[in-house]
Amino acid sequence: MNKVSESEILDIAQYEKIRSDFRRRIIELKKRRRIGIGPTITLVFENHDTVLNQVQEMMRSERLVDETAIRHEIDTYNKLLPEENEIAATMFIEILDPARIRQEITGFHGVNSGEHVFLQLGDERLPAIFEEGQSDDRRISAVQYLRFRFTDAQREAFTSGRAQAKLVIEHPNYNHSALIDGVILKELIDDLNK
Repeated sequence: MNKVSESEILDIAQYEKIRSDFRRRIIELKKRRRIGIGPTITLVFENHDTVLNQVQEMMRSERLVDETAIRHEIDTYNKLLPEENEIAATMFIEILDPARIRQEITGFHGVNSGEHVFLQLGDERLPAIFEEGQSDDRRISAVQYLRFRFTDAQREAFTSGRAQAKLVIEHPNYNHSALIDGVILKELIDDLNK
């Protein structure tokens, strides 16, 4: 997938002029790329435009104008993009009651170990590969970055529709799955075919 380049980045003043329309488009895009797995976990699959939005919004919120700082943001967010034969997502553990966040989030400890989240493709399991540094022995971040890596044969089975695909979480405190179909399936097939 094409990485975000410096030439695409608008300065803060230029971005403000288009921000409303751009954000509206990105919100609609993310709706097509969002999937809930049970009541508390949501994945949003990243692509070039979602990452470009993240960079522009970070520049705006942090008031970044220094080229080195902007380059750092581009490099950081480009790491969220999938490589060849991959799809990549941001996982949100969404606990809505602020008074219960600290208590409930600990119940998800270990979900990002690589053993509990996978893409079921027919009879095969593709384990989620989580970005490191999002948890420690006591705490876990409510935002996780992950990817699923396909072999050529798995990619062909996924993009052709020969094998049913679903996202599965099998964790001692959270056991849910979600079928990948419809609009989100089309989006992910498009990602893999780029």
